[in-house]
Amino acid sequence: MENLWIKVKNSVKTAIPEHSFKMWIEPIEVLKSRQNNFVLSCPNFFSKKRVLDQYGDLIENEITRLFGKPCKLEIEVSSGKKKSITKKSKSVKAKKNPAAKQLALPNFNICQSSGRILRKNFTFDQFIVSPGNKFAFSAALSLASHKLDNHNALYLFSDTGMGKSHLSQAVSHHILSNYPSERVYYATAEDFTNEMVSSFKNNTFDQFKNKYRRECDVLLLEDVHFLTGKERTQVELATAFDYLFDAEKKIIFTSSYLPSDIPKMSDQLRSRLSSGIITNIEKPDFKTRFKILKQKAGLSNYNLTNNIMEYLASELSDNVRQLESGLIGIGAKSTLLDIPVDMKLAESVVQNIARKKKTITIDYIKKIVCKNFNITVSDIVSKSRKQKIVRPRQVAIFLSRKFTDQPLQVIGKNFNRKHATAIHSISTVERAIKEKKEIKDQVDYICNKIETEMM
Repeated sequence: MENLWIKVKNSVKTAIPEHSFKMWIEPIEVLKSRQNNFVLSCPNFFSKKRVLDQYGDLIENEITRLFGKPCKLEIEVSSGKKKSITKKSKSVKAKKNPAAKQLALPNFNICQSSGRILRKNFTFDQFIVSPGNKFAFSAALSLASHKLDNHNALYLFSDTGMGKSHLSQAVSHHILSNYPSERVYYATAEDFTNEMVSSFKNNTFDQFKNKYRRECDVLLLEDVHFLTGKERTQVELATAFDYLFDAEKKIIFTSSYLPSDIPKMSDQLRSRLSSGIITNIEKPDFKTRFKILKQKAGLSNYNLTNNIMEYLASELSDNVRQLESGLIGIGAKSTLLDIPVDMKLAESVVQNIARKKKTITIDYIKKIVCKNFNITVSDIVSKSRKQKIVRPRQVAIFLSRKFTDQPLQVIGKNFNRKHATAIHSISTVERAIKEKKEIKDQVDYICNKIETEMM
């Protein structure tokens, strides 16, 4: 049983960040196995809750896999019994006093990051540096290494899938590894908004304010353009930034737009977002795409020839996520069909991923959206503010951004709108897709129709 737990720990260790493993998994001991239950021991109630919430499913799946049959995970709190008579008497007292059962955390001087779970592979050493992202990489690494004395804020912006999340999470990993006493909080602007709303409902707003203003040394906030139009959230976030700036804490923002291009943003918050280093991450060139594929293929143990990687790098040029999708698709198809990875297989995967953007125009998108919403093209480019016109217009602008290479100014002009309005439309549809299933289904239907007709 002890040997089985050692194997489980080794497997879990490869799936989560090293500091998380040391903090939460390493102190766990195996107690017993009864029927189909595998019982582990944690040092205290807090540790037990954290392990079950964050890693319970992962541990249980690994136990089942290695044990060879379904097995349910149980975690008990260590009794702390020792051979020493003195410590034994303390244990007896603990039984009389339930509060005394809480034992100290293991002696690891690591402050676990809060907020979203970090992806293990989003580190600086796994980020491919290129001319288009070199400054962003250097700025992020310098900030994480405490080398930017005069600049504690960094604003990363780019199109989707260019590496903003990778760099921001790399900062978290680096700080937690090299400065473990610092409190790191990683979240999206949407998380921040939802948390604030929840604190109002539960009458815990003071705790919420204190968390961001005084209990955070490093704040990484993604997709700040999500805050467009959210006046109350902007006020609170700007105030939190003031506290963090005054205390010389570190802040990293990410967005798809420059601060000046985000519509319905208060001057106060826009000023805070613009107060640090602002840098763009550009689309990777062919050489960079090839390097990314070579690295990821090696990490995933995919045996791809240079010819296949060159083909993927030339065809999948939109962003890094598209490259990853191609790589995963090839690996999955090869494994599931038990066929070798060759050019024919690569071509079949690329055919399902790469969009023929040159054949998809804004005019074509206008027509297909109008047909779906039963309005005319003249309606969609008119000045009408009726909801039955506004929603299709916003969807058409969103799809124009998604399926064409046209800049926002051109997209806005095609709908007789300014580029700031185009940004607002895109953000509105992105938010609606997350919050309303019917909108998501509708947009997905149009996307599938476009892809089907143009492939």
